[in-house]
Amino acid sequence: MVKIFLVFIFFTTFLLAENTKDVIYDLNCVGCHKKMPVTIDKYFYRYLLKYSSETKVKAAMFAYLKNPTKEETIMAESFITRFGVKKKTNLTDAKLNEALDSYWEKYKIFGRLK
Repeated sequence: MVKIFLVFIFFTTFLLAENTKDVIYDLNCVGCHKKMPVTIDKYFYRYLLKYSSETKVKAAMFAYLKNPTKEETIMAESFITRFGVKKKTNLTDAKLNEALDSYWEKYKIFGRLK
């Protein structure tokens, strides 16, 4: 019985560690974006079209989320007029990078096209 319990604890800990990045992304990004008329994947595709690589997309998103401005947004003027510029993130740099990693993994198209 003790062995079964220890195995259960091991796998639970492993699964939780694997999903930590997704939890940060889900808790800090998805909730607010569910309320928006534009789905969260559309932001990703706009960034990908403008910046084209993983490194550049993540750097641009990181910079914008740390200091959002009307001049730096990728959204259309009409969207900003209607909804405004988002608020500055309160995530630490490390947690923001983890959330961006999860976001990238969820929506990247590289390696998925056939």
